[in-house]
Amino acid sequence: MDSTVDSLTRVLFGEDFDREHAPWRRLAAAAPFRRRPGASSGERLAMAYERLRTVNDTLDSPAELVADARGLAALHEWLGPVDPAFTTVAGIHYNLFLGSLLDHAESEKGAARGTARDVAGSADVADFFALRRVGTFLCTEVAHGNDAVAVETTAAYDRERDGFVLCTPHAGAQKFMPNTSPVGGPKSGVVAARLLVDGTDHGVFLFLTPLTDAVGALPGVRVRRLPARLGSPVDHCLTSFDRVFVGRDALLGGAQGRIGDDGVFRSEQSNRRRRFLTSIGRVTAGKLSMSACAVGSARVTLALAVRYGGHRRISGSRGGERVPVFAHRSHHGPLVGALATVFAMSLLHRTALDAWESRTEADTDEAERLVAVAKGWISWRAREVIGESRERCGAQALLENNGMTELLAGIEGVITAEGDNLAIYAKAAAEMLFSAAPEPEPEPGPAPTPGPDAVSGPEAGDGSYGPSHRELTDPLFLDGLLVAVEAVWLERARRRMSQVPHGDSLARWNAASGAALRAVEAYAYRRASEAYAAAMAGLEPGTSPSSGSLSSGSPSARDLLRSLRRLFALQWIDRNSGDLLAAGRLAPRHLDELPEAVEQLISRLAGHAPALVESFALPEEMFADWPISGGGYVDAYDDPEGAWHAVPAAPA
Repeated sequence: MDSTVDSLTRVLFGEDFDREHAPWRRLAAAAPFRRRPGASSGERLAMAYERLRTVNDTLDSPAELVADARGLAALHEWLGPVDPAFTTVAGIHYNLFLGSLLDHAESEKGAARGTARDVAGSADVADFFALRRVGTFLCTEVAHGNDAVAVETTAAYDRERDGFVLCTPHAGAQKFMPNTSPVGGPKSGVVAARLLVDGTDHGVFLFLTPLTDAVGALPGVRVRRLPARLGSPVDHCLTSFDRVFVGRDALLGGAQGRIGDDGVFRSEQSNRRRRFLTSIGRVTAGKLSMSACAVGSARVTLALAVRYGGHRRISGSRGGERVPVFAHRSHHGPLVGALATVFAMSLLHRTALDAWESRTEADTDEAERLVAVAKGWISWRAREVIGESRERCGAQALLENNGMTELLAGIEGVITAEGDNLAIYAKAAAEMLFSAAPEPEPEPGPAPTPGPDAVSGPEAGDGSYGPSHRELTDPLFLDGLLVAVEAVWLERARRRMSQVPHGDSLARWNAASGAALRAVEAYAYRRASEAYAAAMAGLEPGTSPSSGSLSSGSPSARDLLRSLRRLFALQWIDRNSGDLLAAGRLAPRHLDELPEAVEQLISRLAGHAPALVESFALPEEMFADWPISGGGYVDAYDDPEGAWHAVPAAPA
């Protein structure tokens, strides 16, 4: 089975595992990243910044990491489950902050990535590479979250001093949730603000601004800690500016706009929204990192649940018999379904990474949409998988030292970060409404000439070779059904929108949005199933599809992937079976066959669950930090020293 596990690992992580993933896997197993249960919130926050420095010390070139979307994603994939607070500050520093600096330096000056750039004050990029200063990102405001294009912080050009004056006009314009406290060292941020030149608003740009020294906020900068956030501790703050001056070089300009030596603003982009989106372009790479964090967290919790289910024994049907709880279908059924989903999450994440890295000018919009939808779909599925895994481990998984509650809380942050999932889906839905709908596989034409095994009677219908002649074992049939689900919901959305008179765009959107959002979900399921198919195509053929059994001998990676993909597709088709039946894409008999087909696949895959989670390649050092993962977890409660003592009874 080892070769099968190795093949599945390559499927999950790609062929370049040693370069792309192995360094982060080793770091996840190293002493600095061992879990420290019982640490206070303050200690855990300090630890996150300590780990940031540990990672920085391991890098040959921070600039190369900043330029490597795959490397940033892999960092989140492996270290996010260990310390979500660390990956929060690391993603902000490397991707949003340094990435914005270097991308805009390259755009502005044609400089190579990693070239030092003068910044406000006396610091330069080398300070951030060496973590003498930590970088952060200040975009959203108290009154502006997903509508960040409307932020109200201003940066007015001061001709006399040849720089910009940053102001926060009212409480609603305070920057919301950046990690701007002095914890972790002196900090600077890139601040999203409206560029005003001689009173003219040119849209939102980024400005490099020193924020704190080692003790507190710099003059004119006000920083206040927010209440504790659900999940891992990060120093989220409210931050505002009272006439803070920064020099000309603070403006991160480029094609979206710049101030010339003559003090005149010029831009190659006339649309102010496009200027803003260009300025915050690093958010797309951040979505890839959020997807990676969600995938990694789902893998860890699912692996813990499968391991726990194998060694947690309960009473059997005969007296004195003890059986693993995983032996029960009610227990392993949801976990096997989750395995099919986690493989789909992993493969869709890799597909989105590939699409983003290979994008051309012609397909950038589609690649960006895939990255965004993948982030939403993957993180929502991760919440389901983590929640299910937690439940299957019962009360043990509620204990902090077993790690699951931290990951369950952490995924809520992922769902909201780098664009709230619902807002991401709404944008994609609006784009899909006005683009070409996917074309379902056409129904076959006249039935072939009857042979000795031809169907006769009512099932033969009117002579057409329709869905009643298709089988749920046919991958092409399942592919067509996945496309049909997407087309059904898009057609409904367009029909509903057409029923509302033109002139009230909000009413038209409200009429269409429910169905359109379902179409986006269906798009994600279709793309995930296609990612499965692409992964299978890269493997050597194993057992023939007609054999239909995973229990005879040791199945190949291709066999296991085929069954996982079919289970993934059938569970989604089952959820939409009524719509597919009404659309003529399923026959009535399929509605009876769907639950049985799912049950058979779960039965076949259940025995291979340990091997499937082994393919996640999680280091044993990580599992050692979670008592629930091993058969000796009961020993964690054996306290011969008597740390807990009975409370004496009160005197009578």
